Amino acid sequence: MLEQIKGIHHVTSMATDAAQNNRFFTRTLGLRRVKKTVNFDAPDVYHLYYADEKGTPGTVMTYFPFPNIGKGRPGTGEVGTTVFSVPEGAIDWWKQHLLADGAGGLDEEQAFGERRLRFNGPDGDGFALVEDRDDDRAPWTRNGVAEDRAIRGFHSVSLRLKDGGATEELLKFMGYDKVDEKGAVRRFAVPGGNGADFIDVETMPDVRPADLGAGSVHHIAFAVENREKQLEVRKALVDTGYQVTPVIDRDYFWAIYFRTPGGVLFEVATNEPGFDRDEDTAHLGEALKLPTQHAHLRPYLEKSLQPLGE
Repeated sequence: MLEQIKGIHHVTSMATDAAQNNRFFTRTLGLRRVKKTVNFDAPDVYHLYYADEKGTPGTVMTYFPFPNIGKGRPGTGEVGTTVFSVPEGAIDWWKQHLLADGAGGLDEEQAFGERRLRFNGPDGDGFALVEDRDDDRAPWTRNGVAEDRAIRGFHSVSLRLKDGGATEELLKFMGYDKVDEKGAVRRFAVPGGNGADFIDVETMPDVRPADLGAGSVHHIAFAVENREKQLEVRKALVDTGYQVTPVIDRDYFWAIYFRTPGGVLFEVATNEPGFDRDEDTAHLGEALKLPTQHAHLRPYLEKSLQPLGE
């Protein structure tokens, strides 16, 4: 069993409108945009990162806004719900705030002894807030959400699978323990994590596979401390039979990717070097940052990329 993985690093999803996406995460949810860059494989598309003050692993939501992408179809083989942690007593405020901002899909529930508020993002993205009295991570509060209500980071994600068995065994191999079960949902937690510690596996045998599109999660990334730990994880996964990519430099972390038995794309990302490698912390996310191989496209991209309405 691996011991290097310390919870969720980031979650990356798909969107249609970059300005709408930016507004929702910075103004509605109150997160900080910590990086404005482009997709490595499609440089005419933004890659936007939202998080706490520094882009701490476990707080980072990222998006590829493709203007002409079709809407995703929910189903199995994907991340169903991305869940953020908020302080105890905050959900009443969030319910009114999200309603006033026009968010759809609001639904309050109790799950695993936690008060939870489900809601949809601009592209139908599945989100939830969970009250967690024990989450002491420092929130970003300069976008209008007070400290006693502000998002602390990720709490969990849910995986929707036709058959959860093989993926559950993978999670156990990755260092997660089964800690609870409710109906068709099994909860797994990583000991000594970064606060974004839970993965829920929802088995849905009669649901058709998902189609990737706007509102879909593209992949979920798990955090390791550094490149040495990442190589240890990669070797263990390869030795177990998984097809894992070589290490890829993503400028702000190093990444490896592999497809899980249930169809979800997993990434393992390093906590180093961080989002301040090319901007100081006070000015994260302000300037357009380009990967070296796309630097020559700056004049074109600065004219063609959609203004974010900052």
